[in-house]
Amino acid sequence: MRHPDLSSETGRELEPEWAQWAGTMKTNAILADIFDLLAMINANICAMGSGKKAKKPKAYNRPGDKDKQKIGKNALPADQLREWFDNKRKQSRR
Repeated sequence: MRHPDLSSETGRELEPEWAQWAGTMKTNAILADIFDLLAMINANICAMGSGKKAKKPKAYNRPGDKDKQKIGKNALPADQLREWFDNKRKQSRR
């Protein structure tokens, strides 16, 4: 007897708890976390030998990371924010 694929609708219905672990997305996320952890351990070991502070390694690329756009560094004061909104409204009316 063949078992249904856990990522299929039948598999999700019969074994909902196992179906969460069936997809490659969960596995890839766990592997990326392990990679990041090992990179941090490696950086700490290298720093311990050199006597310098460990540099934080770059995190493993995950889906959607490139879509996150960081704009600015700090929050704008309220008066500057109002001015920015007013300027945007004026531009959109043109």
